[in-house]
Amino acid sequence: MDELVEHWTLLKDEQELVSGKRGATRLGFAMLLKFYTQYGRFPRGRSELPGEAVEFVSRQVQVLASELGLYDWTGRTVEYHRAQIRKHLGFRECSVADAEKLTAHLAEHAARKERRPPPQHHRPLPVPLGFLPWPSPPRHSSELARTVRWAGRVIARPQGPPRRRVARPACGPSG
Repeated sequence: MDELVEHWTLLKDEQELVSGKRGATRLGFAMLLKFYTQYGRFPRGRSELPGEAVEFVSRQVQVLASELGLYDWTGRTVEYHRAQIRKHLGFRECSVADAEKLTAHLAEHAARKERRPPPQHHRPLPVPLGFLPWPSPPRHSSELARTVRWAGRVIARPQGPPRRRVARPACGPSG
């Protein structure tokens, strides 16, 4: 019960946000809001919502829990509800520019910190002919992009079928 109260109780500002909605829409919106605040994402559908949480929230918004079955989990309404919740909580959808900034940040900071020196007790392995050694880890996002392009060219290059060595008899075929 303590977990229900802690994670599924509508706060005053959340109650005000829910108050303009009616019936299944009101309960569905409240469930989306509380699920997002707890898990940092929206549920994919009714099956992800715990039954006891639905009952608990339905009492708060004064809508029967069974009405959640009438809530449309696809379409414009749920998309609008998600946008309202993101705006209320101060989030927005990730754009391509955001993803590029994150990639650059991770390449700059995380890749540097996770680099480990090679173990000293191993000898370097010989590189077979036709293969290029892997470059050192990138230090800048431009190096990361160059490494990705390089790897794509090397991997995309057709290598042909592997050669098989066939043992040849020392003498001619016996007959």
